[in-house]
Amino acid sequence: MASFKFNNVYIKDDFTVAGPLEKEGQIRKFDLSMDDYYYGEKTFIDAEIKMQRTVIDNLLYRNKNVKKIDFIIGGDLSNQITITNFAVKNFSIPFLGVYSACASFVEGMLIASQFIESGASKNILCITSSHNLNAERQFRFPIEYGAPKAKTTTFTATGAVGTIITNEVSSMRVESGTFGTIQDYNQKDAAHMGAVMTPAAVSVLMDHLQDLKRNVDYYDLILTGDLGSIGTDILKEFLKINYGVKLKNHIDAGCEIFLPSQDVYSGSSGPVTLPLVLFNKILKNKKYKKILLIATGSLHSKDTTNQKKTIPSIAHAVSLEVLS
Repeated sequence: MASFKFNNVYIKDDFTVAGPLEKEGQIRKFDLSMDDYYYGEKTFIDAEIKMQRTVIDNLLYRNKNVKKIDFIIGGDLSNQITITNFAVKNFSIPFLGVYSACASFVEGMLIASQFIESGASKNILCITSSHNLNAERQFRFPIEYGAPKAKTTTFTATGAVGTIITNEVSSMRVESGTFGTIQDYNQKDAAHMGAVMTPAAVSVLMDHLQDLKRNVDYYDLILTGDLGSIGTDILKEFLKINYGVKLKNHIDAGCEIFLPSQDVYSGSSGPVTLPLVLFNKILKNKKYKKILLIATGSLHSKDTTNQKKTIPSIAHAVSLEVLS
């Protein structure tokens, strides 16, 4: 069993930075937004590092009453999570780097929740980011190539998101969570992340429901990470055919950031996709009280893809309860 219930874990605060295309999309209102992809820096890498530092700086400033941040847990899409390493290095706070591709943020939340629940820690900051022009050249093609894209392709979101997980009672409780298992359905197309990651989303969802003896209607909302529009269709068909589950209370964050007129193919991807939608849209409308987050990640690299290997995937789940 990879599911855990938590009794004393809460979300204290969050802060988000969004990219120039994201602020023109469906959500529009973020804590901060960028006018261009350089964010006042000379390179895109430095821009993404600055994005993370900005998030951490603002969370620490807004929570000056917190005596100590015990850990920072985070990761990104760059090789060896370079962005997060550089962003965190000057804060003198113990750091745990994590990597589950686009599922990294929820993985960090799960690890933080374990520390808090055990009593080993009181306050943990979770951080992630992605930058379209950094990620695209690593996992697909540099933008400068002008390579044509398939309709199944997702578009990496630009942004950074952080949250503080704490034992201090708040209006948002982390109620439970499930660590996923790697799934590999012999998919090889790096331009079809929906097909790659859907099996992992289904696997962790069914494990979560079975472990905690719940059905799919227990949740007001199931928010998946970045399957995109095509992946969402695959998810619903997969669940219906294989498990007899009709998924009605579902939103995919990848479909909620950009407008159709922005021509981003199947939708948004990247580890910031789910938390951008969660903190800036889902939680602000106060409609949902029980929310299951399912973050999905594709575990490939340009080397394995060029060698024509299959693409494994992973998904992790966190259950949130809105208390007021």
